[in-house]
Amino acid sequence: MEVLIIIALILAGLLLFIVEVFLIPGISIAGVASAICLLYANYYAFDELGLTAGFITLAASAIGCIGVTAWFMHSKTVDKLSLKKSLDYKIDPLKGLDINVGDEGVAVTRLALVGNADINGHIIEVRSADGLIDEKTPVYVERMIEGAVIVRKLK
Repeated sequence: MEVLIIIALILAGLLLFIVEVFLIPGISIAGVASAICLLYANYYAFDELGLTAGFITLAASAIGCIGVTAWFMHSKTVDKLSLKKSLDYKIDPLKGLDINVGDEGVAVTRLALVGNADINGHIIEVRSADGLIDEKTPVYVERMIEGAVIVRKLK
């Protein structure tokens, strides 16, 4: 009877282990219950059946967890649960703004290569082509590259 109890506890622990690792990630009730089942099965084996049966149960529990994980990872179940799409969306910070090469504006912040400037009434992030530019310095748009606005001091 003790052997059946140990087998039932190990099977319940492994089932809850699968639920915890693959279905409900994080530390949840399934993970705690799995640990309790496996630990109690080992304790029960050591206490009721002796040292040899305890070590056999401990090995069976460890091999069971490793085996269930390996089997589940190689099965098609993980492929059904996994995300296969990738996002290729890029944000265009200049979308909807009427900013062109040659437009003039004022540096709102100090441009230590990157800062903010007010161009055509829009405060946007810009890059300096001249190095450091102090705030409230007139600037103009020299070029626009991949959504980045490059400015120079207005002379």
